[in-house]
Amino acid sequence: MVEADARIDDTQLDIESLRLPTLHNKYLNLYHDSKLRFEKATNEYNRLYRLKWEYYTGKMDEDTLKQKGWEPFQHNILKQDIPIFLNSDEDLCKRKEVITYIKSMVEYLEDVVKEITFRHTKIKNAIEWRRFLSGG
Repeated sequence: MVEADARIDDTQLDIESLRLPTLHNKYLNLYHDSKLRFEKATNEYNRLYRLKWEYYTGKMDEDTLKQKGWEPFQHNILKQDIPIFLNSDEDLCKRKEVITYIKSMVEYLEDVVKEITFRHTKIKNAIEWRRFLSGG
């Protein structure tokens, strides 16, 4: 979608200039939505992280274990080893992958919005170059 929208038709620079507000709005909305999804995914990860911490430290109550469908964690692990279990937990790893994907989308869309913001300069330069070439 960005690839198609990023093309500037140099035969219709006036129309390209008029498209700027629409393009800016489109990608600003996508950027905003992605930032909200990133925040939501991060919060979900943090809540799951706390639950998994309770699980691995043996502090999770029976009701929560049943609600989550988890079996009690049967091992006693040292406090310094808890990060090893948390960092390799399948559920946490999947959530982190989602966060990483959404974060990369946010960063990409941020760059797209910046590019569109300054697109008028490229159009202006193209117009001035044509004026120069035509002797004006």
